Amino acid sequence: MDAPMSSILPSLEQLAASRVLVVGDAMLDRYWFGSVERISPEAPVPVLNVTREENRLGGAANVAMNVKSLGAQCTLLTVVGDDAAGRTLQELLDQQGVQAVLGTDPQLQTVVKLRVIGRSQQLLRIDFENKPDHEVLRLMLSDYERLLPQHDLVLMSDYGKGGLAHVGQMIQKARAAGKPVLVDPKGSDFSRYAGATAITPNRSELTQVVGPWDSEAQLAERAKALREQLQLQGLLLTRSEEGISLFDAQGHLRLPTQAREVYDVTGAGDTVIGTLAALMACGLTMREAAPHANRAAGIVVSRFGTAAVTRAELAA
Repeated sequence: MDAPMSSILPSLEQLAASRVLVVGDAMLDRYWFGSVERISPEAPVPVLNVTREENRLGGAANVAMNVKSLGAQCTLLTVVGDDAAGRTLQELLDQQGVQAVLGTDPQLQTVVKLRVIGRSQQLLRIDFENKPDHEVLRLMLSDYERLLPQHDLVLMSDYGKGGLAHVGQMIQKARAAGKPVLVDPKGSDFSRYAGATAITPNRSELTQVVGPWDSEAQLAERAKALREQLQLQGLLLTRSEEGISLFDAQGHLRLPTQAREVYDVTGAGDTVIGTLAALMACGLTMREAAPHANRAAGIVVSRFGTAAVTRAELAA
């Protein structure tokens, strides 16, 4: 099906009045930039002379930043460690104007993804993480129930780090309260997201669940079956350089990529679901919001690392 004309973007006033609750796995993206002039005499590896360090919001925190960047109000509910990385995450969220409700667990290590960059190329990524304590997550359910009535839409950002151990219960509570729920899923079992309004897997995530497809017709058939099985209104597939596909009751809406130049796809899925959430919280349907989300993804993949798009950039 051909892409429709994009709906009119909500005004800044409409966006400012909309409220999105982001729940999930937040992390800190740390970058070490430098130059490589020689190979180590100790092992056949490059020696990086670090000249600059940078911290950015990652995971659910990056999703929240994308919602806020468009002008919507955003609250992030997540669990972090009682450590320096957790405090840095809080500072970055404060700088972005994201209201954060952070549960802390002294046994938890805040997830940090350290990327080592030399000559504009990623040489290495080092991950620091462990699983959060189950009881801390259960205690956050009361915060979730308290925040739910204050928001127009709920966004679940699942990175498989344990922050959404009770996602099924959270979806049920949101739907019972009449709130749309968008989920960025993870893993091979999507049954835990049953009853959500929509899910936004990427190609590899969907392939894990429905198997590889040989044609667009077969993909549409499998997407429809999964949608019906999980009682979803929509399934939005992010397809990297191929754009996005929305499968809903009206069929298959194919939106080709709008990226002029793909520099870095890091966080593009966060931008897609963050944009959808902000616009749907203003009252747009998923079909109306999808072309804008696709355009936002086209903008961020031309930038390095996790990034966000403003309403002015979308309107340009």
